Amino acid sequence: MREKTKADWARTTRNLLKGELTRRGISYEDLAARLKQIGVHETPHNITNKINRGTFSALFMVQVLRAIGCRSLDIHLD
Repeated sequence: MREKTKADWARTTRNLLKGELTRRGISYEDLAARLKQIGVHETPHNITNKINRGTFSALFMVQVLRAIGCRSLDIHLD
């Protein structure tokens, strides 16, 4: 197995978060509104940029998971 690059890890985290949003049918606009409800102020544009880069912080990831009601996460890393 080859060593993962930073770009590989970014792709993994991006796909993980996008997958959770897609499974729940939540758009970036919906996510911005849900984040606002828990006191996190992000625009849909900022959310798009953060998630597409895949280099967002663990803090942001946990905020998103909380905002979308994700209580557990099944992570498969290759």
